[in-house]
Amino acid sequence: MQTLFTGLWLSSLLVAGVSAQTLSSPLPPGTPPPARADGAALPHGQGAGVHSPLSPFAPLPKRTDVVAWSTLTDITTKVEQKRIVPVYPSPVAALHQKTLRLQGFMMPLEPGENQRHFLLASVPLTCGFCTPGGPESMVEVRTKTPVKYKLEAVVVEGTFHVLHNDPYGLYYRITNAVGVP
Repeated sequence: MQTLFTGLWLSSLLVAGVSAQTLSSPLPPGTPPPARADGAALPHGQGAGVHSPLSPFAPLPKRTDVVAWSTLTDITTKVEQKRIVPVYPSPVAALHQKTLRLQGFMMPLEPGENQRHFLLASVPLTCGFCTPGGPESMVEVRTKTPVKYKLEAVVVEGTFHVLHNDPYGLYYRITNAVGVP
């Protein structure tokens, strides 16, 4: 029955002369592609999510007590056994099992105001159905105690894990995390 209604709805759009929307790139024409810190071009799909200048949320404020997203996103990938896997440079690999702080925007994975399991992203979520970047620009967070959900940037501290074979395709995780002011 739903298929019938969907078909009728689409037919009515075509009869009414409604055409498909043309999507454009978030970068102006002629803008060079993003590059790594050493100036090398990033492979397609790499790098932190882009913070839109039209976003109602402010970009991350500068902090010296957190690991920079530019460090976490400065990775490459390779294909192994029909899977795309991350290749971590030594500065990123050295963060494994270290206690560190990260700053980012919460993407809840549970219902409710208080979150114990969420993704921390380098840019704010602008669509409830879209991820703001690739796996290099998100960290799975598991907290000791619930953290209140905020639209603004948050800072968490915990044990950082560099993941090599995560079943969900994640590259990073923080466990035993706590919210930091």
